[in-house]
Amino acid sequence: MCGASGVGKTLLLRALADLDRHRGTILLDGRACSTYPGPEWRSLVALIPAESRWWYPKVGQHLPAGFPVSEAARLLLSCGFEEDVLHWQVSRLSTGEKQRLAVVRALIRKPHVLLLDETGSGLDLENGMLVEKVIENYRMANDAPVIWVSHDKEQLARVSRQLITVQQDRLDISIPGRAAGERS
Repeated sequence: MCGASGVGKTLLLRALADLDRHRGTILLDGRACSTYPGPEWRSLVALIPAESRWWYPKVGQHLPAGFPVSEAARLLLSCGFEEDVLHWQVSRLSTGEKQRLAVVRALIRKPHVLLLDETGSGLDLENGMLVEKVIENYRMANDAPVIWVSHDKEQLARVSRQLITVQQDRLDISIPGRAAGERS
């Protein structure tokens, strides 16, 4: 999903994650968001914000209690980390490291839907490609819908099957690589 700054992309993601008040009905597999307890909805629909929040001193304290260590190790390695990162102080992390670890933190919970808000914006190309691969592998393995907001049109061309452009009064949906009006 793309669009000008301030047009409401983040607001839309936050509404889908049920973090902000909204009108209308949001459905997951035919069931309305309003029928789920908030914590359950947020375990099913994971939002990875542009700036992740870190409230404990050590990285490992941010992963859910009882998480499978082997799964965490696999995700950490796939995002370019060794397992010892769990013992690092959050204060030593760069913005890009925080973004990659936010991906690990979200995926370890096995959400049904991923909402990504500028997740790759603080990453160099190599780490950005790592994250793209991790998310694509997760999407395919779990048949999980992904809505990815980015200002990087090249990234969106790589990761999108449909491109949603948010404008003040509408959403335009296109398929990357297909000319306007072309049908399959």
